[in-house]
Amino acid sequence: MNTTPASVNRQPAAAAVPAAGTAWTQLLLGLICMMTISSPQYVWTLLTKPLMAKFGVELPALQVTFSILVVLQGFFSPFQGALIDRFGARTLISIGTLLAGVSWIFAAHASSATMLYLTYGGLGGLGTGIVYVGVVGLVVRWFPGNRGFAAGIVAAGYGMGAIVTTFPIASTLASHGIDYTLGLYGAIFAVVGVLAAQGLRTAPQTLEADTATSSRDFRPSQMLKTPIFWLMFLMMTMMSTSGLMVTSQMASFAADFGVSKVLVFGLAAVPLALTIDRFCNGLTRPLFGWVSDRFGRENTMTFAFALEGIAMTLWLMTRSDPMLFVLLSGIVFFGWGEIFSLFPSTLTDTFGNRFATANYGWLYVSFGIGSIFGGPLAALLHQHAGSWIPVFGCAIALDLTTALLAFFVLKPSRARFLARRGA
Repeated sequence: MNTTPASVNRQPAAAAVPAAGTAWTQLLLGLICMMTISSPQYVWTLLTKPLMAKFGVELPALQVTFSILVVLQGFFSPFQGALIDRFGARTLISIGTLLAGVSWIFAAHASSATMLYLTYGGLGGLGTGIVYVGVVGLVVRWFPGNRGFAAGIVAAGYGMGAIVTTFPIASTLASHGIDYTLGLYGAIFAVVGVLAAQGLRTAPQTLEADTATSSRDFRPSQMLKTPIFWLMFLMMTMMSTSGLMVTSQMASFAADFGVSKVLVFGLAAVPLALTIDRFCNGLTRPLFGWVSDRFGRENTMTFAFALEGIAMTLWLMTRSDPMLFVLLSGIVFFGWGEIFSLFPSTLTDTFGNRFATANYGWLYVSFGIGSIFGGPLAALLHQHAGSWIPVFGCAIALDLTTALLAFFVLKPSRARFLARRGA
């Protein structure tokens, strides 16, 4: 039974009704912006082999690019969130989408792995971080009564945006090579993202009023002094690590499992798995966000995180079966992607609406830490162990431990925190 006070997850009906039409327009534009920045992370696994051949480097060295992308996306997010609060979402998100697209264009002309680090990783990480934190912070203000659902919708754009690019990018790589592919799609991402960002607006103050859950709005400096924040930070780091291990390494362990060149339903296994994964990774975000709005954040976390751990265990046990490899990969992503709707909505429920963007910027740093463990360190563990089994074992343990933390530690701790704050 959910013993968390109703005010933790639900708002009164008056606060739940956004300004007619406008909020949904903002949600749609935010969704488009998120879709334009999804490919740098979620199509990366398709680019690793061509880039390794181009620069003559091994996988652990190349994965530094991916880690720089995600580390900068996470570690600079507190600064980016403060800039967005000061100068407005439209200006900063326009800059972010432009940087993300241009990073691919510059990467197409990189002559060394170091230049790839600076362009694809550096510029791309800064750009995607601005857009991600800015869009999530924007929509949770427009939908105070359904934060989980709204955050899930735009986060779905980040998880599902690569659906429309996975097969085209794979085809373009095969026919035109890595440089042409990066230049073409980088230009497309920049143009579409900048155009969509021009319609973004900040929610009016009357809509942001949230007296049901925010008797006090915490600034980042106040939030960082609370143990409940650091518990959420630890949990998101653990889940980010397990998910990013799969995201960044799939093409590599698929080859080791012997399924990379096998056809499933007449399609190549890895691009098919990636496409299904993007769909599941996107669907889970609004779905579990909506569920958490009604049945409690921590209850939903417990189920979703345990689901990923169990699915990853079955995935490892049946790793040589191409069809099960494809299908179970989708379930793994279905149990992981919801962290991007559950954690921001839980954070805003707990620390208030006014500083939502800046506060989420600090929590999003955990995603950058997870990229280090899930990217190059996971590749190094595989290299030293000569097997992916220890890597999967670590990810499964993290999933199940985080599920237990959500129910037995976060849930009672947050209930006590909100009761004290209300008093």
